Amino acid sequence: MRMRHSSWALCLVIFAHCCWGADFETSSEAETDSVLRLDSTDLIYHGIISETENTVEVSPVIRTKPGVKVCKYKITHNYHGTAPFEIRLKSNSTGEAEIVATETVNCEHRQHYKFDFAAVGCDGQVSKSGTIKVTVEDVNEYEPYFVGTSYVITVDEKRLYEKIVQVEADDDDCSPNYGDICKYEILTPDQPFIVDAEGNIKNTEALDWNKNRNHILSVVAYDCGMKRSKPVLVNIRVNHLCKPAWNVLHERVEYIPGSGKQSIFQSAALDLCDVTCDIEKITTTVTMNTEHIGKGCDRDTYSEKSQRKLCGTSDKSIDLLPSLQEGGAWTSNLPLDEGRESDQIYAFDGETNGIIIPKETLDHNLTNQFSIAMWMKHDSSSGSAKEHILCNSDDHKMNRHHYSLFVRNCRLIFLHRREYSASELNTFRAAEWRWKIPEVCDGQWHHYVLNADLPKIKLFIDGHEYKASEKNPEVIDDWPLHPAADIDTRLVVGACWEGSETKLNQYLKGYLGGVSVVVGKTETPAVISCLHACKENLDFSDLEDIESGSAVSFNSQLSQITLSGHSLEHFTKELHNVSYVNHRQFPTPGHRTIKLATDIRCVGKQIVTVPEVDLYVVVLQTDKPTITIKGTEHLSRGYSLIEGGVKIFGDVGITVSHDHNDEDEDAGVVDHKLDSCSITVESPHLDPDHEYFTVPTNLLNELGLDSQQTPEGLIITGADQVYNYEDVLRQVHYYNTKPAFYLSRTFKLHCSELNGRFMSNEHVAELSVIHSQAAVKPAIALNAQQSQHHVNSASYKESSKGLRDDSLVKDASSTPAAGNAVTVIIVVCIGFLVFMIVLGVVRIRATQQRQQVACEEHQEMSWDDSSLTITVNPMQV
Repeated sequence: MRMRHSSWALCLVIFAHCCWGADFETSSEAETDSVLRLDSTDLIYHGIISETENTVEVSPVIRTKPGVKVCKYKITHNYHGTAPFEIRLKSNSTGEAEIVATETVNCEHRQHYKFDFAAVGCDGQVSKSGTIKVTVEDVNEYEPYFVGTSYVITVDEKRLYEKIVQVEADDDDCSPNYGDICKYEILTPDQPFIVDAEGNIKNTEALDWNKNRNHILSVVAYDCGMKRSKPVLVNIRVNHLCKPAWNVLHERVEYIPGSGKQSIFQSAALDLCDVTCDIEKITTTVTMNTEHIGKGCDRDTYSEKSQRKLCGTSDKSIDLLPSLQEGGAWTSNLPLDEGRESDQIYAFDGETNGIIIPKETLDHNLTNQFSIAMWMKHDSSSGSAKEHILCNSDDHKMNRHHYSLFVRNCRLIFLHRREYSASELNTFRAAEWRWKIPEVCDGQWHHYVLNADLPKIKLFIDGHEYKASEKNPEVIDDWPLHPAADIDTRLVVGACWEGSETKLNQYLKGYLGGVSVVVGKTETPAVISCLHACKENLDFSDLEDIESGSAVSFNSQLSQITLSGHSLEHFTKELHNVSYVNHRQFPTPGHRTIKLATDIRCVGKQIVTVPEVDLYVVVLQTDKPTITIKGTEHLSRGYSLIEGGVKIFGDVGITVSHDHNDEDEDAGVVDHKLDSCSITVESPHLDPDHEYFTVPTNLLNELGLDSQQTPEGLIITGADQVYNYEDVLRQVHYYNTKPAFYLSRTFKLHCSELNGRFMSNEHVAELSVIHSQAAVKPAIALNAQQSQHHVNSASYKESSKGLRDDSLVKDASSTPAAGNAVTVIIVVCIGFLVFMIVLGVVRIRATQQRQQVACEEHQEMSWDDSSLTITVNPMQV
């Protein structure tokens, strides 16, 4: 019973509690709906307003929670002074409001505001306060301005400064976007100054007091909104520093070709300023730099063979890299210098282009006495790889190098292996010479000559013999080559042939020119010097008037002159005598750099430094010569004369002229030399079976000229006077043992000067073949037997008329008639003529019934494949 009463009591307690709790929740919700609250969880608001606006953009939007009608908002608290804002109610039901400025806000005066506000309900309730932070956005209303009104600074001439002066600008805008300075600019054009973003001004080139004593710059500043300031003036004064220097020098000296010597320092004067110096010795070195001209300086652009002729060298010299004009077809694929202002050079890429020299060009046996000459430009980019300049090796089966000239590790190496000989099988002799010389890898042009009188070899570099030492060159001995049967050799320039693999290898990377070989003798030092000699140099005008105590010296190339003396006055006078001269008729135009370096030693060992001076000699472009060839353009010759040889250019004349101005009429006569003339035959090419040219061999030998007959015609090469070329051309004969094959032959002649730099006009001469009646008879007999030929009456009549012999017609008409005898002859002739016509008609009909066959037969008539033509002279029957 007690447990039953306890359960009922517990149930009553739980029921009472549930009823009381429900009443409590209902009363709480009713209370919440009647309380005024802002619709923001943390009661924090952010606002932004521009200086030019009066409404604040607020986030989140100011409003109240639903349930209480709002009548207004009020500012309950200001932080850091009064905030010029009011809160305007936009909706009573939602309590939405906006913040409006009551006066113009100014970022520069105050950028941030903070205040508390609360909503006031229509029932008098006041909500909890919210806090808002308002930021004033800047507007770029102010332009930058410089802190200083002007800037004046003094700097020394002849110096480059990291900073000459710093200009500074400011801006009153409050934000970094508009209040910071982002850029400075110099408005004054063409001034050697720049300014950076910090306002630092510096010069871009050394200032010169003589050119400008002060520089006035107009400088402006920009804020980060790119609003520009008013300019400020910056006055940079140049302080004159008097230092010893050469004055009154012309930076550019023009040289007119053919004008002889041109003074370079005609008005030069040395100013020592305030330097106190009792001169003990003054030395000046004048250096001319011409490395960019041709092969290091201006030289004649004649071919290697012509240049050797002019230097008086051996006529046995063989050019391994001749131009196409001289018949060097094997050089056609080599990259070369396309310019004609300087001599021809060939480029080797180190990978693909080696040139195999035709066997007939050079006997591969150099013997024990020979010379190898070349121009080479090479650098050190290839490292230790072996690069062949010239290589003679086995053509197949093996890779034996019989002789070779190559570069390796900046050494010039010549290999010469003796051929197999039973008597010298065990003889150990010199086989390899290794010269360690800087010229091989300096990237400049140099001229090399190897004079071999085995077992000794002399090396010449740039015209001078290399002085051998105990270890340079290094000489390596070796055995002779081992015997090998049925193996020939292959000569290559720019690589080496590997016979076992039948390919080129060990390519040269560099430039070559004038590669030539002389077999059986060596070049003389005089010839070697001539081959390297420059045509331009420095000169000294008056060596005889050098003052006592002064000295003048030259280097071997005449590209450097050194003057020394004790008197400044006399020394300056001697410098005026230094000149430039170019002996070429048509020098390479362009500039030559001249450097003037001076040292002054005073008594007491004081040294006065004079700045080095650079100036330029500019060689002007000369008038190009006009080479004109004139002569007979039409010739007619009979068979016998053509078979016996015809002078096609028997009266040829060659003239060389210049387009001089009137003031140049008194200019000296230019000594012109032609270096080649080519006679080409218009297609078809010469048939070697019955066509050829002959040249005056004795005259060519006397003049040192060469000739070469090709399928296209005849080439004559070698530098010589114009009148000598005229003599040779006038004695050239054209022979044709079968002249009946042609109606005519056309010959074209053109000549060149300086290896094709200047070309003549193309003179055309046409040789017409006169076909005599004597040649017609055998042609008729031959053609009458050929049934394949066609006959038509139209061509017959035309051909008969064309081959009429006027002399025969004249003789027949002038012969006296003798009655019946004449009549009988006429009747017989007419009868024979009728018979021939009938025969021809029969043949035509027979031919039309058969298949027509075309054939080509050699004919002794002037027409080639025309129909059969029969010409009958009744008086010859």
